[in-house]
Amino acid sequence: MRADVSRLCQSVAMDQREDAELAELAALLRERNAIDARIGRLVDRPVNTGSIGEWIAARIFDVELETAANIAGYDGHFTTGALAGQTVNVKAYTKHEGMLAINPNAPLDYYLVFTGPKSTASELISTRGSLRPFCINAVYLFNADQLHRELSERGVKVGDATSVRRAQWEAAEIYPRANNPLWTVSDAQRRQLEMFDCG
Repeated sequence: MRADVSRLCQSVAMDQREDAELAELAALLRERNAIDARIGRLVDRPVNTGSIGEWIAARIFDVELETAANIAGYDGHFTTGALAGQTVNVKAYTKHEGMLAINPNAPLDYYLVFTGPKSTASELISTRGSLRPFCINAVYLFNADQLHRELSERGVKVGDATSVRRAQWEAAEIYPRANNPLWTVSDAQRRQLEMFDCG
């Protein structure tokens, strides 16, 4: 009898804890939905990492985005500088994991990639307990033809999670280090990018 009462008490306590956790999650999601609605009105697109990255690219790197968000292979084109008129596919990743989503048949000239911090060894094994906030630690500019050719020569399987060598990432970096001569980040662009630092 005493064991039955104990089990019942434990069950009631567990139900109450689960209800409290569910209520907390529901309240937090309402807050998040309200913030997402505000972001959505600002970027004028559904709120996701890709849309946010494209909107930032338009403001900081003078990318004119395509009117339709479903153009195959690229998001827009550069409007100023040496790359004016060149098509670009904007990628935004909350972590830098050395992977890049690539469509080798896409009619594009460049990949502009925003990444958050590099993943730790434990995060590569399991994402449990880790966070993926949107922030910008680094920006990379890849020449699409050159990258596709190098990957093909190495026999790399190309797709949504294409493994790109560290040396290729380093050569493509335009922020915070100026490794790529194709684009020099101005002081104004650097200040704007620093607004999104993971701090």
